[in-house]
Amino acid sequence: MFLNKYLTIKTLKKVPEITIYFWIIKLLTTAMGEVTSDFLVKNMDPVIAVGLGGLGLLISLILQFYVRKYIPWIYWLTVVMVAIFGTMAADVLHIGLGIPYLISTIFFAIVLSAIFILWYKTEKTLSIHSIFTPRREIFYWATVMATFALGTAAGDMTATTLGLGYLTSGILFTILFAIPAIGYFKFRVNEILAFWIAYILTRPLGASFADWVGRPTNLGGLGLGTGVVSLILTILIIIFVAYLTLTHEDVEK
Repeated sequence: MFLNKYLTIKTLKKVPEITIYFWIIKLLTTAMGEVTSDFLVKNMDPVIAVGLGGLGLLISLILQFYVRKYIPWIYWLTVVMVAIFGTMAADVLHIGLGIPYLISTIFFAIVLSAIFILWYKTEKTLSIHSIFTPRREIFYWATVMATFALGTAAGDMTATTLGLGYLTSGILFTILFAIPAIGYFKFRVNEILAFWIAYILTRPLGASFADWVGRPTNLGGLGLGTGVVSLILTILIIIFVAYLTLTHEDVEK
């Protein structure tokens, strides 16, 4: 009975194993979501762009919840759509409603904290290794969406409100991203705590460098263009996801 239960849980697991490929693709999606959102909003009616982003997110979530196990392209498609729509959500608060990045950063931090508290009180764990029930998956994706919105606001806050610029912000978040990794590998910091801190920081880290490469030179970027950067990042994501689909290196053995 124990073996059957274990095999069932393993089959129903809906997220990938945490490998180097997980962090690479995660960073690529955060960067891609930032520049793709900017490109869409600037090249079409912002209301239509946000609507399409929301529709894409809804479709990807339906697919993710419908399947019975982790499927790389569906999972990462959902992450990509969260990245795009999460960026739009944070930008709507600032650009559309005029809310300062500092306030939106604090707001999304409170939202994320509330989700974590409710998730832990309900499930007694925040481990992504336990994502094999619909309710836990709902908590997981709510957390992911909150981290993307928070990271977007925090990255824009450091780059613009604090005046650090995109490159300096990227370097800052790279250093901060390394702290939980060092804490986990060198000082045995709790793996769940280290994971979620690193996960949150990937958003402003990837987005800052993407903005630096894609934004015009008069805004502190290299001027490559958000459309070009988005295309390059999309191709890289497809390559890595295809590799994982063929090798299953992100599936528990």
